[in-house]
Amino acid sequence: MANKLSNLKFVQTIKNIWKVEDLRVRIGITLLFVAIYRFGSFVVLPGVDTAQLGGLTNQTKDGLMSLLDMFSGGAFSNASIFALGIMPYISASIVVQLLAIVVPSFQKMQREGESGRRKINQYTRYLTIAILVPQGIAYLANLKAMAGPAIAVQSGWAFMTTSTIILAAGSMFILWLGERITDKGLGNGVSLIIMIGIIARFPQAIAQELIPLLSTEGAASGGLIKFLVEIVVLLLVICAGVALLRGTRKIPVQYAKQATGGAMVSGARQYLPLKVNAANVMPIIFAQAIMFIPMAIMGFGSGEDSSWFAIQMNNPTSWLYNLIFALLIILFTYFYTAITINPMQMAEDMKRNNGFIPGVKPGKPTAEYIDTIMSRITLPGSLFLAAIAVLPAFARFFGIQQEFAGFFGGTSLLILVGVILDTLQQIESHLMMRHYDGLLSSGRIKGRVG
Repeated sequence: MANKLSNLKFVQTIKNIWKVEDLRVRIGITLLFVAIYRFGSFVVLPGVDTAQLGGLTNQTKDGLMSLLDMFSGGAFSNASIFALGIMPYISASIVVQLLAIVVPSFQKMQREGESGRRKINQYTRYLTIAILVPQGIAYLANLKAMAGPAIAVQSGWAFMTTSTIILAAGSMFILWLGERITDKGLGNGVSLIIMIGIIARFPQAIAQELIPLLSTEGAASGGLIKFLVEIVVLLLVICAGVALLRGTRKIPVQYAKQATGGAMVSGARQYLPLKVNAANVMPIIFAQAIMFIPMAIMGFGSGEDSSWFAIQMNNPTSWLYNLIFALLIILFTYFYTAITINPMQMAEDMKRNNGFIPGVKPGKPTAEYIDTIMSRITLPGSLFLAAIAVLPAFARFFGIQQEFAGFFGGTSLLILVGVILDTLQQIESHLMMRHYDGLLSSGRIKGRVG
């Protein structure tokens, strides 16, 4: 009976989504732009023979190259016009946000409101292009080295120049699609595009893991049982990721109201929800973008003459790679929390609305109290985030194939969970504004507000 009622509620929710015209249009626009992005992932660079890309395909089966190919939705191994993906923009965003902390002129632009944000966005785009040009040249040099016969038009600098321009333009077009999704569609467009690229690789990852386990040799050694255990573990990790991204610490806030005689008396008590992981999946995306930088500097491949450090940094299962990756996630969690959560502003808003935290003086003491609480809950949140991010290395230790191991925690799973939760939260907000029930039985996606 409970399952039947749940199914009926789900069907009714779908009907409610279809009834809301604005929500229906936004979903349609999002699907349209996602389809354009996926179509572009298969548009090959002019002068490249796709039948000769075996070397590049083999290069992207293992190591850091497989992650780069996953983030581009397979465009990297297809020698597509979208081969460089959206990660150069993420790298540029990191640099600009760091400049906004240490450079006074950038700090001033941040305080200028909307006009300052437009200037910062413009500088971010300029820096993205500056990153794309050398990355495009490095990609084409790697393409020649790994799949030389694939380049049917051997025209030297003419091919390099035109292809670099096309690759840079392709990445900027992806950025434009992401911004249009954010403005006209649902969810954060850039994060959604990354998620779509990851999902596109999931069927191939399942096949890569399942086929050997179902072969004659694999079936004889309990391959199907092993696969079922892997799926159960994967579901448990997904639940852990959801709990991390939705977890909150609630602080009681007492509001005062004016009585008939003019005196202030205690009014309603509410709770201020502070997220355990206020940075969401951004530390994962930022850290992964930083991990791609050494590969771009040293070249996409890691040949026999590469140094020990280069080999380690191009191997997502190495201890050095995972140690640096985990430390970057922890640092970026604190960094992103600091720039998105303003305890002083929260304290001022609370004071303006006659609210106070019981036992804490309004104003600066309240801001310090909130900052202390945020520091305490951010530390375990960042450690848990880093632990889930490095789980694929342990999955590889137990013999799970490279692509499928990437979904056991790591960047892939957390981005999927985070983006899906954010998108569902936006859909639910549209429904609740029009007095429809939300997507969950509780009527609200807990931990996604505040």
